[in-house]
Amino acid sequence: MAVNPAKQIKSDYHPVIGITMGDPAGIGPEILTKIWTNEKQRKILPTLVYIGAVEALKVYAPSLDVTCIDNPSDIPNLPSDTLPCIDLALGQAVKPGMINSGNAATVIQSIDKAVSLARTGQIAGLVTAPINKAGLYEAGFDAPGHTEYLARLCDMPDHTAVMMLACETLKVIPVTTHIPLADVVKTLQADHIIHSGVIAAHDLCHRFGIAYPRLAIAGMNPHAGEGGAIGIEEATHIQPAIWALQDMGIDVSGPYSADSLFHAEARENYDVAVCMYHDQALIPIKTLDFWSGVNVTLGLPIIRTSPDHGTAFDIAGTGKANIQSTLAAIKMAADMAFRQNHNQTYHNQGYNPLGIQ
Repeated sequence: MAVNPAKQIKSDYHPVIGITMGDPAGIGPEILTKIWTNEKQRKILPTLVYIGAVEALKVYAPSLDVTCIDNPSDIPNLPSDTLPCIDLALGQAVKPGMINSGNAATVIQSIDKAVSLARTGQIAGLVTAPINKAGLYEAGFDAPGHTEYLARLCDMPDHTAVMMLACETLKVIPVTTHIPLADVVKTLQADHIIHSGVIAAHDLCHRFGIAYPRLAIAGMNPHAGEGGAIGIEEATHIQPAIWALQDMGIDVSGPYSADSLFHAEARENYDVAVCMYHDQALIPIKTLDFWSGVNVTLGLPIIRTSPDHGTAFDIAGTGKANIQSTLAAIKMAADMAFRQNHNQTYHNQGYNPLGIQ
């Protein structure tokens, strides 16, 4: 990946990263306590602030050293071994592994507060712990998912946010996400591919320090349709989107057969693979790096990452939860904040690094 020398990290900038509570009965709070109580890990973390119920943390680590604050500006005055917390009240006691809609309002409040802090610049970005949507609907949560809810909190349409999954060796974007495979062909439009490509090009440059992002577009059908013999979506939807992106000045190529897009040699030729549906994107990245993948939301005026796993109620409270994805999400959020701080502006407020009209 080509990195622009003009976008090197400023060493005197120390971003504060907020971590939401997620579902208190899931593995989110448990993972945070495992990370924080490991002194070696704690010393290499960026500055963190937990936004959620302290009670949820204490379920998993009763002796955890926390300090409740009202504002992230209080953090510099705290000892380095205490976890800064913006405490929120739970509705009911936490029982690990047990879904409880009585705490749904606090889960939503945690997300709302974190986004508010990010939008006002009090934190540089946020890492969201996993939520269980089914448990939130009774409390009035009506977004299709976490990502769409964040877009709404930023006063933007649901479709603005673009999901990217990232690890050390691969970045992928699924143009369509959580819909049945049978609906992908009915749903996919050239405009969706164009939107994902524009947002990816902007954010890879602005927040990942890639001077000239290279996008590889996957086909929909086996062998990328084989010239229309195995489907026409490449000709009717995907190729027109590629031409439109190229006309905007974006380095984009394809469509490529997905079965030959993800081996090591192929990955040297692009910075992100734009895929047509969920499993086409997620199977390769989870095969390459199952434990350390990160879910990144592109296209919003705030930085948001998340571990690439769910609430895992089946292992909550057993000590088996793997911390690697959350650690990677924290590091990535901090790295993105460094890059954004250098650039100062963001495309949603007029930032246009590639001169796209």
